[in-house]
Amino acid sequence: MSAVTYTMHLVNPDLRKIYKIVEALRDGAVILYPTDTGFALGCELTHKDAAQRIRSLRKITENKSLTFLCDSLSNISEYANVSNRAYKTLKALIPGPYTFLLPASKLVPKLVQDPKKKTTGIRVPNNILCNTLLKSLKSPLISSSAKNPNLLDHFSDPEAIIKEFGKQVDIIAIADEYNFVGESTIVDLTNDDDFTIIREGAGIEEVENII
Repeated sequence: MSAVTYTMHLVNPDLRKIYKIVEALRDGAVILYPTDTGFALGCELTHKDAAQRIRSLRKITENKSLTFLCDSLSNISEYANVSNRAYKTLKALIPGPYTFLLPASKLVPKLVQDPKKKTTGIRVPNNILCNTLLKSLKSPLISSSAKNPNLLDHFSDPEAIIKEFGKQVDIIAIADEYNFVGESTIVDLTNDDDFTIIREGAGIEEVENII
């Protein structure tokens, strides 16, 4: 069965459509949606079956954590144990194309944690559509990059990504335009003595200036 598709304005999304998407996510739907870094597969954080579907679609093994989106710094502090130094770093960088590895709080389901390190990846996207969805959902949204193995990059051809995943998800959110900046820079903030850049991506210069 084909996914239900919602087309929205990037900076002024229709709240009626947002509420319909939120209702479906609360019922366990999997969504394909645009973020600041590209299209992502997502579901509400606590829905185990939906999270497993995303692992299966992206072939992500159980020993790897899943990244999720929060709507603000205070929201991050609910789902991660944030040191003073990490807090200052987060405050300087978010929102933006950055994924932060942090010690997971008790609110983070084990399904999305690194089972050995008890860490998780968290982002605050610089994307109004995403943030409107997050604030309406009142819960983090899993964010796993939607990648088509036949594309050289996963940002310049949204239609190819939609075609690849359209029949494998329940909802597709489409924007009237896209401002993808590329893969996020991943920063490990778990060790106060040694913040580490795990992957160089968008916004790498800002990260290097701060850490």
